[in-house]
Amino acid sequence: MALSDVLLSPLGLAALLVAIPIVVLYLIRPDPERVELPTFRFLVAEERQQATTPLFERLSRSVLLLIQLLAILLLATALATPYVPVSERETVEETVLVVDTSASMKTADGGSTRFDRAVAAAREEATSATSVITTEGGGRVRIQRGTPSDARGLLGDLSPTDAPGDLRGAISQASSLAGENARIVVVSDFAGDSWGDAVTTARARDISVDLRQFDRGGEDNVGFVNRRFSGSEVTLSVRNFGDDAVSRTVTLGDRRAELRLGGGDTETVTFPVPAGRTRAELSPGDDFAVDDSVSLAAPEDPTVDVLVLTNDENRYLTTALSVVDSVDVTVDRPPTTIDDGYDVIVYSNVNRESLLPGNVESGRELLADGGGVAVQAQREMPERYGDLQLVEASGLQAGTTVRRTADSELTRGIDFQPPEEYLAGDLREGESLVELRDGSPLVATAERGPGRLLYYGYIKDASSFKFNYQYPVFWKRAAFHLAGREPLPALNYATGETARFQVDTVSGPDGQVSGPAVSLQRAGFYGTASRQVSASLLDEAESDIAVEPLEDRSGPVGELTREEQRTVPRPLTEFVALGALAVLLLEVGYLYRRGDL
Repeated sequence: MALSDVLLSPLGLAALLVAIPIVVLYLIRPDPERVELPTFRFLVAEERQQATTPLFERLSRSVLLLIQLLAILLLATALATPYVPVSERETVEETVLVVDTSASMKTADGGSTRFDRAVAAAREEATSATSVITTEGGGRVRIQRGTPSDARGLLGDLSPTDAPGDLRGAISQASSLAGENARIVVVSDFAGDSWGDAVTTARARDISVDLRQFDRGGEDNVGFVNRRFSGSEVTLSVRNFGDDAVSRTVTLGDRRAELRLGGGDTETVTFPVPAGRTRAELSPGDDFAVDDSVSLAAPEDPTVDVLVLTNDENRYLTTALSVVDSVDVTVDRPPTTIDDGYDVIVYSNVNRESLLPGNVESGRELLADGGGVAVQAQREMPERYGDLQLVEASGLQAGTTVRRTADSELTRGIDFQPPEEYLAGDLREGESLVELRDGSPLVATAERGPGRLLYYGYIKDASSFKFNYQYPVFWKRAAFHLAGREPLPALNYATGETARFQVDTVSGPDGQVSGPAVSLQRAGFYGTASRQVSASLLDEAESDIAVEPLEDRSGPVGELTREEQRTVPRPLTEFVALGALAVLLLEVGYLYRRGDL
């Protein structure tokens, strides 16, 4: 056995050389002068004195020398740092706990969930300095180097989300947070395998990573895995993750459909989306309830009522609006009276002499009520439009090139062709979404109080855009935008995404949450008085909760054992040093007893 097997610094044994001069001093020390006292002469026998070597007799009788040599031996051993190999877990002072809070951890088995069991195990791993990281948002640090009681208290307050988690990001975050002599403990069901390289990277940095898997339950899960909107309808996809054929009932409002799914099958069902807040349900349920329902948010009034005010009807415009299921188009000719109840007014090809002041005032009142007004360019713009017209026109110009100036949902993906003629001018207010080469707006929008304004710069008979297949797409978007009605895809999110509101406080499934950007970690409804959105788990990988045990997996992930067993040296220096101190105290006591002190 080599010295390095028991000593971290074998060079420290060089201190034993100090014993040489001490022994030499004892050997060369002159004998004490003998004085013969006749009274005690009978105590010493002449024969014994001659049989003993005086040199070794001096050494054997020197207890003090032996004590000093023992002290030197212990001090030299302490300098050499003796150690014993122990499990690394016994020496770690800092622990970083990675707790999987993804939706799959809600899987139930025998009255408890995977998350319940994972948190119970994590509480036992708390050490003197404990950090806790959860898997939402790419790895969220909940506590850093807290006390054991603080860490256990935090773990007791944690709950799983209804969203997919980022285990890889959380482990990477833990690796960057771990200090010297730290240990990472991951408690998860380890769905998927994208986290494996993060573990490998951490261990390459000589950080101990223990993987604790909790994967019971959920072998026969059936759930919603996708949701697609088309107009006012929704198509829901249901997958059977088990091996046996099952039957499920899908309900949405007063609609119902029966599905028969074989092992691994996916079936779809299409329903009209009811107004307001509703929920599609899958029955019977199973061990993983999160994907057994899909929340759906729709406007309370799904129909957008549009008035086209015109003296020369643009049939391309009215046709583009009327083909939208949820748009109800009315065409009227000035001079006329305008009734209340419209969501949008479009002024198109209006004669200046026929436009009444009350017709323009109706547009202003609609804006004040939160509606929308669109003004289409024409060769002779009525002056009575006043502040409803976003562009200060300076005259007609010949066609030119088009450039997009802002990224907007209203114009995204639409190819706007150059007009043959256009109204040159400057923008009075708002934002220009599409401009011509000289800077004249072609499409512009503005917010006016709670309402919205749109300027559409194509003159009816001086452009070819009305023949473009994207023309109806633009006017469908414009109608919803002006009415303040978001399309269904914009109101219904997947959990884990972020929704934006115009206020700082938003109601959520668990109470009030902070805005204006809200991370949708819980399934359900979020909203304000004017806007409601939904969030649902729609992630096929997260719903595939029949997780394979780590030790049964092939490839790189299969090589990552549940718990990494490593030994580290535990120095015994302090114990040896205490022994040396005890020997020195013994020497002092001996000198005192002998009378030298």
